Amino acid sequence: MTEQTYCDRLVQDTPFLMGHGRLSEQQVDRIILQLNRYYPQILSNKDAEKFRNPKASLRVRLCDLLGHLQRSGERDCREFYRALYIHAQPLHSRLPSRLAPRPVAFLACLGLAAGLALLVYCCPPDSKVLPGARRVLGFSPVIIDRHVSRFLLAFLTDDLGGL
Repeated sequence: MTEQTYCDRLVQDTPFLMGHGRLSEQQVDRIILQLNRYYPQILSNKDAEKFRNPKASLRVRLCDLLGHLQRSGERDCREFYRALYIHAQPLHSRLPSRLAPRPVAFLACLGLAAGLALLVYCCPPDSKVLPGARRVLGFSPVIIDRHVSRFLLAFLTDDLGGL
């Protein structure tokens, strides 16, 4: 799996950042000023004035800024994330692009459990291939949540007599 670029992350995070109340006007202004002062090649004085225009709503200014950064390139997006980390660290830690790997691990575990259950279900009762699989699966509800364990125990009740 390839690493996600900062531009890809910004595309993914834009709806989250545009959410009502996520970034305050002061935070957006500080980010714009940092990009303008430390990296004038990213935001020129003219661009900074446009993105800090008090006549425009915060949502419009932020949308324009994020669109400008996405068109500018990888380095500019990386510097935006650095400024976001400095000026809005709690928000930076909740970005969707930072939380993306968690569902993958959950789906992998769920797929493994479903595959094991299917294997045990399809395996004939007198098979020598997995003689202890039903026994192991019978004790696994101790670890699994009580809601899941009810279904698992109901499935295995008829074959647990041989334990």
